[in-house]
Amino acid sequence: MELLLAVICGLGIGAVLGYVGAGGSMLAVPALIYLFGLNPVQATTASLSVVFIGAASGLMPKFKKQEVLIKEALIIWAIGLTTNLLGAYLLPSIPERLVLTGFALVLITAGLSMLVPSPTASTERKISPLALIAISLVIGALTGLFGIGGGFLAIPILILFYKVAPAKAAGTSLFIIAINTLTGFFAHFRHWDEVNWAVPALMALTALVVSRFASHHSSKLSPATLKRAFAIFVFAIAIFTLADTWVIS
Repeated sequence: MELLLAVICGLGIGAVLGYVGAGGSMLAVPALIYLFGLNPVQATTASLSVVFIGAASGLMPKFKKQEVLIKEALIIWAIGLTTNLLGAYLLPSIPERLVLTGFALVLITAGLSMLVPSPTASTERKISPLALIAISLVIGALTGLFGIGGGFLAIPILILFYKVAPAKAAGTSLFIIAINTLTGFFAHFRHWDEVNWAVPALMALTALVVSRFASHHSSKLSPATLKRAFAIFVFAIAIFTLADTWVIS
């Protein structure tokens, strides 16, 4: 039963990464906590590996289609590197209740960002370099603290600041997620031996296959519909997390 659940979770993670270009960690972390009994630190560590493999797999078709802005992705990753490593260092000292509450608030923010329409040519505007630095630092912190690659922030940044098409923004977001989660995974090296890797490995393998397929066929589905469905789902996870943390517990 546990292995079947791992496969189902991997399907969801791979589909979200491949079709949306973001959000894999928002499924992986709560699944590892509430379905497989990991604590937040263990779940974050395992999630980083699962999402890295899924994102890297989904990234391959994007590279072939030249839908990845490598330089811009590396800039966002490099700026957020400090907070990524700092978040990983501080995570074990933060109470679990605060970590879960922060994770739920991030989910709500991510859901809201998915409901914001992509800007058209008449509404696009550049944001200042200081804002780009601030948001990149936030993305790094999200990776270090919650195992989140930050794609839900990266996509609007790429559209607004670099004025790229949504498909290219999604591809670049996958690259940011991949290098962010890989960095975060090595930053969590102290917790590798705390995780039973059988379930995360099966999740990652399933996500690898599904993400590649979804990424290759993502242009055939409506991005707006996918984002709305994903937003509703993460809102539900956030509500459950808050209820379990503050009411049920």
